[in-house]
Amino acid sequence: MSDVCANLVSKQFFTFAEPPHELVLESGERLGPVTLAYETMGVLTQDRDNAILVIHALTGDSHVAGCYTKDDARPGWWEIMVGPGKAIDTERYFVICANVLGGCMGSTGPSSLNQVTGKPYGLAFPLLTIGDMVTAQKALIDHLGIPKLLAVVGGSVGGMQVLAWCARYPEMVRAAIPLATTPRHSAQSIAFNEVARQAIMADPHWRGGDYYGGAKPDLGLAVARMIGHITYLSNESMRQKFGRQLKSRDALSFHFDAGFEVESYLRYQGNKFVERFDANSFLYLTKAADYFDLDDYAATTGPAGAFKGSHTSFLVVSFTSDWLYPTEQSRTLVRALKRNGLDVSFCEIQSDWGHDAFLLPSERLHSLVEAFLARVYRENPAGE
Repeated sequence: MSDVCANLVSKQFFTFAEPPHELVLESGERLGPVTLAYETMGVLTQDRDNAILVIHALTGDSHVAGCYTKDDARPGWWEIMVGPGKAIDTERYFVICANVLGGCMGSTGPSSLNQVTGKPYGLAFPLLTIGDMVTAQKALIDHLGIPKLLAVVGGSVGGMQVLAWCARYPEMVRAAIPLATTPRHSAQSIAFNEVARQAIMADPHWRGGDYYGGAKPDLGLAVARMIGHITYLSNESMRQKFGRQLKSRDALSFHFDAGFEVESYLRYQGNKFVERFDANSFLYLTKAADYFDLDDYAATTGPAGAFKGSHTSFLVVSFTSDWLYPTEQSRTLVRALKRNGLDVSFCEIQSDWGHDAFLLPSERLHSLVEAFLARVYRENPAGE
């Protein structure tokens, strides 16, 4: 038995917002009942002061670490960072990870059954914001009886949710670790997401989002994933992995099959993605990411106002080759935090692996997160 499979976890479900007490969304629409799929690792202390909420990126899920069975060959998506003796040490901390509202990995989303119609929501599902996802997560944290989180940790779109947590519920967050993220999407980021959404909606099987029970828009979703995957890499990482290497050939093939290794890789990623993800969820989650703007949480003009009155400690991390959310966007965030006099640590980590670097092994990231959490917990032993 492998070491990872010694750490068994189980998926749990929390349902709330039963009518007539639905969740009120930022759009003004109401949604209920709402179910969140979540997993936990570690043991909550008697003082309930060691809880860490880990938030997944765009297409992730609640399975952050561990295995479901001893024979499970698929550990969690952040196995390198979360677990016994790791940077987020589950022998010391109680770790919670939930599939986001609007997702398709057990939480309520467009593919969920609409109790009014008896059919999947499809596009009848209301549009969401990052703030709505955080509101749902807070309901889960309240349900677990945790008055204050030791830390909220997340990368990419998960990092946006970390920032929203700190702006919405500053009294509940002792420390925050936003990784490879941004205070708002640039026009370029929005443009990539829109092209990906259009690829899905152009698929004849999408049928206005009403494809459940029939053929799914797999081709469109695969292309959307291919577009997204390009933004997660870097020019250098693609050069190192693929260059202009041909796939199983010594000469050009002169047809439109995947002749280059990079073409084959992208097609593989797209085809693998459609096996686990819902196209409508992809539309909703990318739109929520595009809507996010930290200025919207500010009582005054600019992102600094979003953290007024906060006492949260921050570790902000960016990566040199991340051109999706480049370091300058993290520096903008750091300046806003410092204008509020907050305890802020910032590090730009050298990496060739682009936006996805926070998901890959990194001794520097591991040591930064481990030391930061240890300091915060040491200085705050009673969760005050």
